[in-house]
Amino acid sequence: MARIALIGASGNVGSRILKELSDRGHQVSAIARSPEKISALPGVTAVAGDVNDRSGLAALLAGHDAVVSATRFLDTPFDVLVEAVRASGVKRFLVVGGAGSLDVAPGQRLVDQPDFPPQYKAEALRGAEFLGFLKTVDDLDWTFLSPSALFVPGERTGKFRLGKDQLLATDKGSSISYEDFAIAMADEIESPKHLRQRFTVGY
Repeated sequence: MARIALIGASGNVGSRILKELSDRGHQVSAIARSPEKISALPGVTAVAGDVNDRSGLAALLAGHDAVVSATRFLDTPFDVLVEAVRASGVKRFLVVGGAGSLDVAPGQRLVDQPDFPPQYKAEALRGAEFLGFLKTVDDLDWTFLSPSALFVPGERTGKFRLGKDQLLATDKGSSISYEDFAIAMADEIESPKHLRQRFTVGY
């Protein structure tokens, strides 16, 4: 059992990660701007927090074994967030990443392809910027987990593949459910295999 701080615990992805961690018996501080939206689950404590408040967030994170960020990139000042994690004394920092920074061919990112949906481009570029920033961080054991291109609600199957920087795809496309993504994230928390790396999950 670990003590985990989950930022953005009320969102689409965060709520699935929260349930997965609760089901596995972890103690989770579920941090959100509106803690009343946090699901009541075993081992979960809902906490009000703001990623823009470095000192306040650092105080909330202190004493945990790991910090997970499941916030939107455009809503996240990632330098402030990383400083808050540093100030908290927690070394393990995991980020719900984006698919846009994954390669579809050598040197060609998904976000730069002509058919990339324009409504998601700003968020994807911000996610790629966050990953680039993390690659300069050498005093935290960070991990950036990118989903596949289609990232949607679905089933918890436990059947998926892991990769590194290349977009995972089949003849049916590139996809992963929030529920299976949550399994991959919880597995990485419990048994770290991608310290100071990005990896990806897909069918």
